[in-house]
Amino acid sequence: MTEIFAITPISVDSPALAVNRLGVELPSDTLRNGPATSFNAILSAGMETMDARLAKADDLVRQFAVDDNVPVHQVTIAIEEARLSVELAMQVRARLIEGYRELMNMQL
Repeated sequence: MTEIFAITPISVDSPALAVNRLGVELPSDTLRNGPATSFNAILSAGMETMDARLAKADDLVRQFAVDDNVPVHQVTIAIEEARLSVELAMQVRARLIEGYRELMNMQL
């Protein structure tokens, strides 16, 4: 009979590694200034990444409309990446608002 091993938790040495898995690049000095700065930097970097993906998708759609040299699959992938980025941003926004409302409803 084979052994069944317990699932080990995923350990992350630094928050930057976890954020990089999401495709967001942080400035090198972000995590030295403390957790509040790093949270702000993570949100800002995420918004900048979303904006860059939207701009890339928009540019590819314009190029595709004008020129036949742009492959359809690149345009489709760029549009889907932009859509997923916006959807992720909306989910993060919803969770932040939900957390804020929960904090405001706490009784002291």
